[in-house]
Amino acid sequence: MAIEIAIETPLQDDVRGLVKELNDTLLELTPPEHCHHMTVEQMADNDTTVFVARDNGLAIGCGALKRHDGTVGEVKRMYTRPSHRGQKIGARIVERIEALAHDEGLKRLVLETGDRHPAAWIVYERAGFSRCSPVLDYPDTEWSVFYEKSLA
Repeated sequence: MAIEIAIETPLQDDVRGLVKELNDTLLELTPPEHCHHMTVEQMADNDTTVFVARDNGLAIGCGALKRHDGTVGEVKRMYTRPSHRGQKIGARIVERIEALAHDEGLKRLVLETGDRHPAAWIVYERAGFSRCSPVLDYPDTEWSVFYEKSLA
């Protein structure tokens, strides 16, 4: 397999399909009022960089860096298709997000994930993230788990 990860626009049809799969998966595990989805259009904003993983051209994973206030970056929209899980694609995307954040001088990465996403927790914890109290303007609910990592 030749899996490549690159910065791409999320406004491509195959990436839109990937994000729809992500949203559908999240809605199976978390009530809609507790999901904090970015639309594909929001992902295309200038404050966000989207990484897409492709296997021989097929979009099979994604993740994004959303910038906040010049010092904080947020990991968003992490997803790997079930057919490609277990290959550390999510870990590779997180590495790319962290490298970009570091290169841009961001001091801290944060994220919110669901309380029913243990596979995601493993990816973040292996990448050096630690659980923390609520970040940014996310509400403190039983449905959310928060992580942070200092880049200093």
